[in-house]
Amino acid sequence: MKYSAYCSLFLCIIVSLLAFSIRASAHSHEDFLQCLSHHFSNSSTFAKLIYTPNDPSYISVLNSTIQNRRFSSLSSPKPLLIITPSNSSHVQASVYCSKKHGLQIRTRSGGHDFEGLSYVSEVPFVIIDLRNLISVIVDVHEKTAWVEAGATIGEVYYRIAEKSGNLSFPAGVCHTVGVGGHFSGGGYGFLMRKYGLAADHIIDAQLVNAEGKLLDRESMGEDLFWAIRGGGAASFGIVLAWKIRLVPVPSTVTISIVDRNLEQNETLKLVNRWQYVADKFDEDLLTTVGFLTVNSTDREGNNKTIIQATFVSLFLGEVDGLLSSMEKSFPELGLKRGDCIELSWIEGVHYLAGFPLRGELEDLLNRTPQQGLLPFKTKLDYVKKPISEMVLETVLQRLYEEEVGKGLIQFFPYGGKMSEIPESEIPFPHRAGNLYKIFYRVEWDEGESDVKAVERHLDWVRSVYNYMTPYVSKNPRGAYLNYRDLDLGTNNDKGPTSYAQASIWGKKYFGSNFKRLVHVKTKVDPKNFFRNEQSIPPLPLPGVKNKNNNYTA
Repeated sequence: MKYSAYCSLFLCIIVSLLAFSIRASAHSHEDFLQCLSHHFSNSSTFAKLIYTPNDPSYISVLNSTIQNRRFSSLSSPKPLLIITPSNSSHVQASVYCSKKHGLQIRTRSGGHDFEGLSYVSEVPFVIIDLRNLISVIVDVHEKTAWVEAGATIGEVYYRIAEKSGNLSFPAGVCHTVGVGGHFSGGGYGFLMRKYGLAADHIIDAQLVNAEGKLLDRESMGEDLFWAIRGGGAASFGIVLAWKIRLVPVPSTVTISIVDRNLEQNETLKLVNRWQYVADKFDEDLLTTVGFLTVNSTDREGNNKTIIQATFVSLFLGEVDGLLSSMEKSFPELGLKRGDCIELSWIEGVHYLAGFPLRGELEDLLNRTPQQGLLPFKTKLDYVKKPISEMVLETVLQRLYEEEVGKGLIQFFPYGGKMSEIPESEIPFPHRAGNLYKIFYRVEWDEGESDVKAVERHLDWVRSVYNYMTPYVSKNPRGAYLNYRDLDLGTNNDKGPTSYAQASIWGKKYFGSNFKRLVHVKTKVDPKNFFRNEQSIPPLPLPGVKNKNNNYTA
């Protein structure tokens, strides 16, 4: 949601909201600005790259990539300023001046952090917005690409396809997601069963560390390089670019989208059957199933609400191959040739992103989401054993309870390549043994001031998640960093946070890899400069008490 038309009206309110935090900070943002100006070589460039609350464009720039409207209200904490660097030296200067003047940094790529941590903080902070760092340089001969961290997934797909129709990258579906966070948290999509995660195919990176130094894989060392591929780079530094290994894709892929009415008894049996076979399909085939309520008309012309199950399949090959694979592995779906569409890979990416069939591929370069942004809350589970048909029916019937907003439950299959990669290969641990993941989401369109309505929607998704506790992964109950969920636990706002406390949420995201992440953090950022509500903690420095280094083992 953009606010540029209202800047002049709201500017005085925003300034007043910021006033207290500015006065309370150790140094005013004027001192920070002066520090930056000394480190930016060109004064005219400096003016174009910095946005303060007094700038008419401040609010529009701030809100331009906020993807969750829960965090774009007037009451949401605002940055002292927004820095939009155009090269590495600008980022290095920002780190230096933030440390000098006691300000936190939040780094934003595409703004899709589900809890807003890339652009919201309760303490005085600045945003480093990577919107100017968007180049994608493809080397077809080496089958690699350098991708700057402000680029979106859509831009990555499009730029690769410009050079080759038979190369791509295993990343997500939503084209507006920024690669800075997507790659560093893992990054999954329709190529996951064939090739694994985005993070599995990163072969180099450029990162500014807590000392303001620009590092590559060789200079940062293998421990840090391991940590930023799935462990969340925001805990360790600011990634400016990723070098990725491209993967082969066929000239033709086939997509099918099949809707079923859950009120029909055979549909629930169909969903139940999916649990047993979807992770065992040929690795060239991935079939996901999503559930939501839709309006329908019965034979008598009466309007009613039903739960619709939508099976979406991507097959890396022609339609005959998909039909053959489905007939062998999942004949219960009853897939027909008329349900299938043959496309080039990039056309398939475009279609799965929600654009019209055979539309303009340049749509993938549009950084603005297609639909109006709403407030939302998500949660996630991993399933290791099939869930009984009775439990499936009960949890899906809960979709009827979310009447004003819109609830969504989606099952996404594992297996294939994901079962072959060791849990410790990168920090992302959710590999062999997982049948599928469950994604829960609720969104609504009521005013932010209606606190009771907001709580009602949040209670719905939390209650569904709580109901599923006995039927999903345990000890720990798995979670996915890129679907960040502050309900799992947070670091303390003030005072020390123990290693044990951070482990409550950390082991859900990273399993046994959490301990190694903590040791990497202790080595590369012992004073905990890069921190947020769920950042990796460092262990305490021996014999040193530091307000930023507040974790005890």
